[in-house]
Amino acid sequence: MKHQANQAIGIFDSGIGGLTVANAISKHLPDEELIYFGDTANMPYGDKSKDLIKSYALQITDFLLNVKKCKAIVIACNTASAAAYEYLRDVNKGITPIINVIDPIVEAVVNDNDIHKIGLIATKTTVEAGVYQEKLARRRPDLAQASMATPLLAKMIEEGFYNDNISHAVIEKYLNEPILEGIDALILGCTHYVLIKDEINTFYDHKVKLFDSTDIVALKLKGILEKENLLNDKRENENIFYISDITENFKESAKMFYGENINLELYKIWDKPEN
Repeated sequence: MKHQANQAIGIFDSGIGGLTVANAISKHLPDEELIYFGDTANMPYGDKSKDLIKSYALQITDFLLNVKKCKAIVIACNTASAAAYEYLRDVNKGITPIINVIDPIVEAVVNDNDIHKIGLIATKTTVEAGVYQEKLARRRPDLAQASMATPLLAKMIEEGFYNDNISHAVIEKYLNEPILEGIDALILGCTHYVLIKDEINTFYDHKVKLFDSTDIVALKLKGILEKENLLNDKRENENIFYISDITENFKESAKMFYGENINLELYKIWDKPEN
């Protein structure tokens, strides 16, 4: 199946945190149509098994590719990237570009020779998967690493606690852990953490370089589409944002993550017959 430039870009996440990535892609690629799928019915992915996450990711990718006819897929979730990227890449090899949020960050880190010790904060599943750690060690064996699961952060942000006394206290508790002492840079290994990036910068007095998956991933995607001759020059349709379960809280949080009002559409993918 040959893709066309005017087809949409498919983006998916375990919930609505990936809207931070979608927003960055929209800013860097304003002529592209985006179709976002947030699996809010099964969130959070951070405490689920790798096999279960992989099965979710496969069904969502099938929906975006075969039902919505997307030309590229962005896994806008660190946990799903760690659990399912290699599998999705292999089954779609030579057919559809699959972009994850981990490799572009790893590439940026290893190319920065000013970094001697890198920290990683992420969900338990992302940390335990060891994907960041393995890729960094293979490409920069001289680089000291410190990884720590921070399970409260995503839940805290989803409940609207950021830039306040509660978030300050939780962030300070995590970042004061001895394992992160002496880091030159920190990977924000969850798309939610973009919303607390300023607070983390303040904690470190702007002396620790922070890497997140927004602009880095958007620019990586742009380069891939250029290489594949799939860049669109005029968007004809509005962006679409699907979620697999909907509540008023999700509607309110969507604006928080995306940065502007968007219309969320309910699509119960798990109720649909398999193709």
